[in-house]
Amino acid sequence: MDADREPLAAWAERRDRRRESDRQITGRRRAEPLDPAARGRAAHLAPHAPNAPNAPRVLFELDEASGEWLAVGVADNAAEAAAFIHGW
Repeated sequence: MDADREPLAAWAERRDRRRESDRQITGRRRAEPLDPAARGRAAHLAPHAPNAPNAPRVLFELDEASGEWLAVGVADNAAEAAAFIHGW
C-alpha cells in the first residue's frame, strides 16, 4: 500500500507493534544515577562524577499495563544495578 494513502488506524497499529518489539529488545528493567545531572555521562570519562561506578542508582521496571517505568528500588553501585538488570 502507498504510504501516503495508508489509513491512520493501520499506521498506529504498525507503530504500536514496532514499539512493543523495541521494548522487547531493550528489556524491562533499567537503572539511572540518582543525580539527574549525571544522566548521559560516561563514567570512564569522569570517574569522580555522580554516575561513577560507586554512585547509587534508581532501579526501574516497565509496567506491562501502563507502559510506564516505575521506580522499584535503589542500588548502592553499578554492580548491584547490573545484577538487578540482568537478574543475577
